Amino acid sequence: MHLHLEGSRQPLSGEITVPPSKYHAHRALILASLAPGVSRINGVCNARHVRYTISLLRKLGVRVAVDSSGYTVTGGTYVPAASSVSAGSSGTTLYFMLGLACLASQPVAVTGQKYFQRRPVGPLLTALRSLGVSLEGDGLPVLVRPGRPTGGHVRIPGTLSQWVSGLILLAPFATGPTVIEVSGPLNERPYVELTVSMMRQFGLSVSVSPDWRRFSVAPGQVAVPCTVTLPPDLGSAAFGIVASAIRPADVTLHGLGSLTDHPEAAFLEVVRGMGVPLDASSSAVRLRHDGVDLQPAVVDCRLVPDMLPVLSTLACFAGGETVFENVSHVRLKESDRVVAMTQLNKMGGDLRMSGDRLVVRGVRSLTGTALSSYNDHRVLMSLALAGSAARGQTRLSYPNAYRISYPGFLGDMASLGMQISVRRN
Repeated sequence: MHLHLEGSRQPLSGEITVPPSKYHAHRALILASLAPGVSRINGVCNARHVRYTISLLRKLGVRVAVDSSGYTVTGGTYVPAASSVSAGSSGTTLYFMLGLACLASQPVAVTGQKYFQRRPVGPLLTALRSLGVSLEGDGLPVLVRPGRPTGGHVRIPGTLSQWVSGLILLAPFATGPTVIEVSGPLNERPYVELTVSMMRQFGLSVSVSPDWRRFSVAPGQVAVPCTVTLPPDLGSAAFGIVASAIRPADVTLHGLGSLTDHPEAAFLEVVRGMGVPLDASSSAVRLRHDGVDLQPAVVDCRLVPDMLPVLSTLACFAGGETVFENVSHVRLKESDRVVAMTQLNKMGGDLRMSGDRLVVRGVRSLTGTALSSYNDHRVLMSLALAGSAARGQTRLSYPNAYRISYPGFLGDMASLGMQISVRRN
């Protein structure tokens, strides 16, 4: 099976509703599981990665009820219903729950899908052991023994924000004070900011240095149940925005209100700077144009790492060179996303890697061809957008990978007029 795109320059038109944020959903569900009592999370995120978080929490004995408008979580203690829990293919679920599993009443083996063997976990395990977490294993599965961490002073590389967030989430439940320091560059800081912000919503106290490289956490804290409303998922909206920027369009994306607390909010600044005409109201964004003269940009991927694939596609249609800086950690995601997006060269693109940079020179047009998505949801959707505006046909492997983060992608893009479908040959 493959994802089939029939390239076209015909205008896109229509309206789509942006789904709730998976970044907020992961954190809200996990924090609610730690808070004795009942929490309410308004908004349902159907991303497969979020479903992995719910499944893991349920196996830890947490009651998570889902209805048409959100989640009701009864939290407070982890009494596992199984000796092993899986994070599926969700890195966020894995990195956040590896430490928190020590709060369970019995030993739990934490595992995940086979591809996690290429995702780095060693630095996080070392840091957790330094905080007094009893672990067995240097790679998945990891056996986590019960017992609150002792706290202490620990250093963690800032390579992946999920490592930092995983330690911060655990620290309030330690028996002694905890200081977490980031060594080396801190990548993905907005995601750490979101973790701290949501922890405070649940009554957990974290002191942060002005440069966000040192975190001080008092011991023996108790999370407080609360109500959280999930904002729109800008990571999903990005595909509708870019699709509507590289072809004539009259498209409205509903649900995009204030996104100042969204970890990918810088994406909107980038695309506006590249000339994408976003007409924003309090609840929607409209793109209406007969063709855009897109401009190049310099993008710091420490701020918007997950946006590199879709912005790479956008950059192919811009004049001049767009430079993506600090891309090394983007190579540690579901796939090596930097290498994966250089497949655009097979379509006539002009992408080259240079040290810790990816440089994309805009071209006149792209030509459809067969490409691999590497079973990476963001790579699949980004290459699909390129194929939608290319000459001829594009075929992509692992056609259902989009379900990981944006289950409505296929239907939404088709509703705008994109010729996209899953085929068996």
